[in-house]
Amino acid sequence: MIVATATAKCTSVPPASTANGKLNGADVFVECLIRQGTELIFAYPGGCSMPIHQSLTFRAKDIRTILPRHEQGGAFAAQGVSRTTDQVGVCMGTSGPGATNLVTAIADAKMDSIPLIAISAQVHTHLIGSDAFQETPMVEICRAITKHHYLITKTSDIPRVIKEAFYIAKTGRPGPVLIDIPKDVQLNLVEDVKVDGKPWELDFDPPMNLPGYHPEVRRVHPNQIRAILKMIRESKKPIFYAGGGIIQANATEEFSKFARKTGIPVATTLMGIGSFPADDEQSLHMLGMHGTVYSNYAINDADLLLAFGVRFDDRVTGKLSEFAKHGKVVHVDIDPSEIHKNKVADIPVVANVKEVLQGLNAMIADEDVPQIGPWLSQLNAWKKQYPLKVRDSGDFIIPQYAIDELWRQTIDQDPFINVGVGQHQMWAAQFYKFRNPRRWLSSSGLGTMGFGLPAAMGVQAAHPGRLVVDIDGDGCMLMNVQELATLHCEKLPVKILLLNNQHLGMVVQWEDRFHGKNRAHTYLGPVDHPEAVGAGAGAHYEETYPNFVQIARGFGIGAAQVRSKKAFPEALKTMLEYDGPYLLDVICPYQEHVLPMIPGGKTVKDIIIE
Repeated sequence: MIVATATAKCTSVPPASTANGKLNGADVFVECLIRQGTELIFAYPGGCSMPIHQSLTFRAKDIRTILPRHEQGGAFAAQGVSRTTDQVGVCMGTSGPGATNLVTAIADAKMDSIPLIAISAQVHTHLIGSDAFQETPMVEICRAITKHHYLITKTSDIPRVIKEAFYIAKTGRPGPVLIDIPKDVQLNLVEDVKVDGKPWELDFDPPMNLPGYHPEVRRVHPNQIRAILKMIRESKKPIFYAGGGIIQANATEEFSKFARKTGIPVATTLMGIGSFPADDEQSLHMLGMHGTVYSNYAINDADLLLAFGVRFDDRVTGKLSEFAKHGKVVHVDIDPSEIHKNKVADIPVVANVKEVLQGLNAMIADEDVPQIGPWLSQLNAWKKQYPLKVRDSGDFIIPQYAIDELWRQTIDQDPFINVGVGQHQMWAAQFYKFRNPRRWLSSSGLGTMGFGLPAAMGVQAAHPGRLVVDIDGDGCMLMNVQELATLHCEKLPVKILLLNNQHLGMVVQWEDRFHGKNRAHTYLGPVDHPEAVGAGAGAHYEETYPNFVQIARGFGIGAAQVRSKKAFPEALKTMLEYDGPYLLDVICPYQEHVLPMIPGGKTVKDIIIE
């Protein structure tokens, strides 16, 4: 039994949403959300979720309800809140298809360790199991893609379940929690609810009951800190392998401090972008499949790999048996299941990475700083030999150039950059040099197209007045284009840099490299266009499909198209200065490839540079 200590028992009564002025389960549910610090909820109503929506209207001053145009969009928007604040994002759909539309975003949150509360309404309890209208077994559907899940069958369980759900979502390794709540549980009047035959004594801060869940039990031992420092002291070619766990632990300050004390270079994962300033001379930028040549070479040659808050996923390691095989490994992660899962660690540490870094910073002495002058010289030589650069493309706008120009015009505003999935995602990771954490939002583990726009929507709602940019591709944009309506109706001034090459660019790249350039349904225009079989000019200086400018304007969004590199900087400036949401349709040739590239399952020896 875990007893709550954060707040005292509260006896204040929330406003009632019922016509007779009496509290029901929905009112209790909403009050519990508010007491957990929820200020935003992205929710699409339906028959079984109506009671909660009714209650939300009575609490509009305490919690803002944003209506997405698709439940998936709402769930990604909730992720935008979680990824950029210390709050847990909350989303809700009604029963059946409304609930199942949340599933992809739930799985996405699980893969990227994002805390999320996903609420699905359910049919009346007596109908469960009868194949009632819009009945869907959400607990069973989400069992493998949530950190935990609840089906609330008693109104009296609402306060405990919500308290536990938030606690589980944000402690230990964060993740999504599903709450499935039947309509009758929402409608039951508090005064009619009985517990053990007695009237329910409403308590908004009940004790939690989570046997076996002890997320903060494991602590780093001083001997582990000493062992890590000894390895660092003895190393000649050390490297940091920094992941999203550093950001989730709010440990970037401690990490940067320790990295600078040691002088050890830093390579980041896709999720780790922002854990260390990308424009710092110690930064090797991103490693892995589309990481820099020098970061991958460094990992290959290192004699000590300091893996902090990472999971050794295949997009980083490639052929696992060849990854970082020349050195020792220190692996720090809060999740014990990740230790030794893919790569055996010489020093495994199951603990909060922030605590580990605090210990390292406190105990490091001058003699622990490794002597790595020759190693740094080698890395600098690789940097000079294999830089990330934007090639001369004449007056064509290539995506690398567009992102680099966006960085030049916005970096001092410290914007939030959201991306879809594909080539533009990798180019953004390569060319936008982030200085701070929680400014980069990417569907990294699941790789969900359509993530960028709704995530940006959530970020903007959580950070009014800040610059929020969605760098997207035309394929991704079409996945959740309906959320343009949400931007307009909710007054969310997200800026959309749409890199439009008329193709599924990353798939085209693989077709070019590994399938003899045979086009297999990767052109997004009409099937009778020459580009459908790879026979067109590729520049698309003719009419493009669809007309995103018309679409955006139809939703009430400012929009323009730009085709010339000469005109691009001013067009970008216009977008950034526009008072409201804006879409800039940037026409790009589709023949560009994201390089470097290590093919899946291959090694650094197989890296493609050109």
